[in-house]
Amino acid sequence: MWNKRELQRKIEEWLQEDIGFGDVTTMSTIPGTETGTGILYAKEAGIIAGLSVAEQVFATVDPSLSFTSRVQEGARVEKGEQIADVSGSVRSILSGERLALNLLQRMSGIATLTRQYADAVAGTKARVVDTRKTTPGLRMLEKYAVRVGGGHNHRYGLYDAVMIKDNHIKGAGGIAQAVAAARAAIPHTMKIEVEAESLGQVQEALAAGADIIMLDNMPNETMREAVAMIGGRAVVEASGGVTLETIGGIAQTGVDVISVGALTHSVKALDISLDLNTRKR
Repeated sequence: MWNKRELQRKIEEWLQEDIGFGDVTTMSTIPGTETGTGILYAKEAGIIAGLSVAEQVFATVDPSLSFTSRVQEGARVEKGEQIADVSGSVRSILSGERLALNLLQRMSGIATLTRQYADAVAGTKARVVDTRKTTPGLRMLEKYAVRVGGGHNHRYGLYDAVMIKDNHIKGAGGIAQAVAAARAAIPHTMKIEVEAESLGQVQEALAAGADIIMLDNMPNETMREAVAMIGGRAVVEASGGVTLETIGGIAQTGVDVISVGALTHSVKALDISLDLNTRKR
């Protein structure tokens, strides 16, 4: 799912950013003996992702806190539905609240939007994938949230696949030159993808032996021609300005993959809140 040690390091950094030398409001207003339960609930309908991340935030603030999920990861919840609760020191709950909610809201927003896109291509062979247009520092969580929402991941970074785009083509002197140079430099297990902006470039990419051909900002009719031209000799990806209104038509062209940057770069966080119930001892 993700590197737990790396996530723990990030959570500690994020808590330091938020809490710094101490939560002055909580420390000055809440007695150290105060205990209670924070109820996390949805303020709008959506898909929940990131429960274990929220739990890890609270455990990092205070290992004695008890976190209980009330829904499954990936569940669709309605407005007002309880998602989880966290019990123990009120000081600890309040100090971890904001970071836990920030991450849970962001991840749930991504999962919710991804589910909408995945539903829009249901019944076709197209799969919805994300891009590298993620929030710096949050990529592993955002790409996980895409999977929770029913999408799939594109390459994780610049290191795990070759994607030859317009500037690479210009710099290398052409598609054939770029593909040949990449093929000579990479392991035999690594795929090469080429971005094509025209049917002519599709033909060049095919001739060069590209494993994946990305149809960039092409009209649907042109994409249909490209799919027919490729004829199964390469995986076909559609990309560029894909919206919920257009993705269904794109899927009908016969492409294999549709990449959607909006899944992560402009998503709205799902509105989730925490209400505190206290009990003195």
